Amino acid sequence: MTIAMYPSFVMDCPDSAVLARFYGELLGWTVKADDDWAEVRPEDGSNCICFQGVKDYKAPDWPGQDTPQQMHLDVMVQDLDVAEAEVLQIGATKPDHQPGTTFRVFLDPAGHPFCLCVS
Repeated sequence: MTIAMYPSFVMDCPDSAVLARFYGELLGWTVKADDDWAEVRPEDGSNCICFQGVKDYKAPDWPGQDTPQQMHLDVMVQDLDVAEAEVLQIGATKPDHQPGTTFRVFLDPAGHPFCLCVS
């Protein structure tokens, strides 16, 4: 028996609208933003990622753990090089530390790590 459906997760950040626009562009999802809360959803509404503005937000420390990342998003792409150029263009940054070959780690505009993956 299913207890609940359509889970979402909420990411703390310094500016919810900025982060929602970044992930909306990354995923091709619709952005809805109000004050300190924003969300992105696909057209069918089956998923949702939410962003909560937090005063005195402190970004995770990648790759260190002085401020743990606590969570990160992995997304599948067809071509790492093409996807890398595109996420850098919309505001991601690429840290020097890259621990794998089938994925690449990036930081979103609020400093959360996320990975582009081919497998």
